[in-house]
Amino acid sequence: MPKLSAGLLLYRVVDGAVEVLIGHPGGPFWARKDDGAWSIPKGEYTDGDDPWTTACREFEEELGKPPPVGPRIDFAPLRQPSGKIITAFAVLGDLDLEGIFSNTFTLEWPKGSGTLREFPEIDRAGWFSVAQARSKLLKGQRPLLDRLTAALEDGERHGSRSR
Repeated sequence: MPKLSAGLLLYRVVDGAVEVLIGHPGGPFWARKDDGAWSIPKGEYTDGDDPWTTACREFEEELGKPPPVGPRIDFAPLRQPSGKIITAFAVLGDLDLEGIFSNTFTLEWPKGSGTLREFPEIDRAGWFSVAQARSKLLKGQRPLLDRLTAALEDGERHGSRSR
């Protein structure tokens, strides 16, 4: 059974352009990586758990603020190159990034030193245009941008944005 993960792709429209909120993973492995390293706020869950509840919980744990309440778009599950399956939701809303903070994880660092250190799961977050986010996001999550764009275009054609 593949690992399951759920996440939230927050988006807003500024001057007619769609922007998405994504986060940069913390820890020494990601410290010097930028393009191709960012992610939507997400986390693992077990089969039988509610992916929406997981996505909202992980958003708050990784950004220190609850997700805004707004229209929601449900995406079909997306298989990652690792085999993990992400269930993602897009939500229209805005979030002030002032004062965001992430939960932490413990890692032996430097490796083999016996010293345990804590690192934030997300060390920074930002709003990016869809084009910018395409270069920043992990390759396996880039299809979420295509799905968001298609859903918004479809909603404009049919007079609604989401369910």
